[in-house]
Amino acid sequence: MRTVLTKSLQIRGFIQREFASQRDRFYNEASEWLARGQLRYREDIVDGLENAPEAFIGLLQGRNFGKLVIRVASDAA
Repeated sequence: MRTVLTKSLQIRGFIQREFASQRDRFYNEASEWLARGQLRYREDIVDGLENAPEAFIGLLQGRNFGKLVIRVASDAA
C-alpha cells in the first residue's frame, strides 16, 4: 500500500464485460507475454481433496499467494 501512496498510483475496479471488445487482443498479447516470461503468475497447489477445507480456510485468511488450486488427481498425460 505504501507504494500505491508514494507513487500516486490509482486502483480502479472494473467489470470484465466493459472491455469485451478487447478480449481477443488481450488473450493474444497476454499469451505472448507469458511465453516470453514477461508476465508471471503464482499458484498455490494443494494436493488431495481431503486437504481442500484447510486450503479454503487459508484462502479466506489470506495465507495463500496467487491462485489456489486443489489437485485431486495427477496428470495422466
